[in-house]
Amino acid sequence: MVASQRTMDSLKTIGLNKYERNLWVALLSRGASTAGELSDISNVPRSRCYDVLESLAGKGFIVIQPGKPIKYIVKSPREALERATKKINEDAVELTDKIERLIKSDAIKELEKIHKDNIKTVKPEDMTGTLKGRYLMMQQMETMLKKAKKSIKLMTTADGLIELMNNYAGLIKKASENGVKIKIAAPINKQTMCVVKDLSKYAQIRDIGNVEHVEKMLGRFYAVDGEEFLLSLTDDAKVHPTQDVALWSQSDHATANIFEPMFELVWQHSKPIKQN
Repeated sequence: MVASQRTMDSLKTIGLNKYERNLWVALLSRGASTAGELSDISNVPRSRCYDVLESLAGKGFIVIQPGKPIKYIVKSPREALERATKKINEDAVELTDKIERLIKSDAIKELEKIHKDNIKTVKPEDMTGTLKGRYLMMQQMETMLKKAKKSIKLMTTADGLIELMNNYAGLIKKASENGVKIKIAAPINKQTMCVVKDLSKYAQIRDIGNVEHVEKMLGRFYAVDGEEFLLSLTDDAKVHPTQDVALWSQSDHATANIFEPMFELVWQHSKPIKQN
């Protein structure tokens, strides 16, 4: 039985390339088989079968049975996927451990020195780029908050303010405790007031909702230390998170001389929060 295109597309979403999908489905139809047999029924060139089957075994989808000829065995789809999930989790833990050891080693000092010595010669335009997808934007935002030494200035939407609380409250608290001055400008309503109460312990917050001229400037903009900014180019209320797009730059000129003054203009015309 040949799998439907819908099923093959589903397998693509979990990271299986075309040859891996074809070979795994072919093996599911046989239970156990050789590379030659699988090549004939999967339309995967025999010269590629061996390395692709090795890849599937490495991901936990199949088992290799030594012998002459070598055979490849697959369990039920559910069991194979559970094996693959377990393998991914084990690999993630192992890789995380390696990264943590690297961070604590002397190697990180050498890598930081290489970066520090050369970053001064990098042009601003080379430290500017677009980020597609809210996940990448959130990762960049996290990095910026962690690096903050002097100031954090955030303008965001109502949904963005809630997202800020849900994902970055700990970082904002830590930055505040380290002496970083934090300003947040956002539209305040009944839904966001509870968020304001929590964040106001660590940041100055002002309402930009229903303020003449200011509400027309509503968007998501984040600046740190007058050196780095992240500017959303899409409306978070109208686009899917995967289609969210932002401009990021480490241009201190653009941050300190253009975007931060714009933020301060919004800040001056926004309303201080009155809390009961």
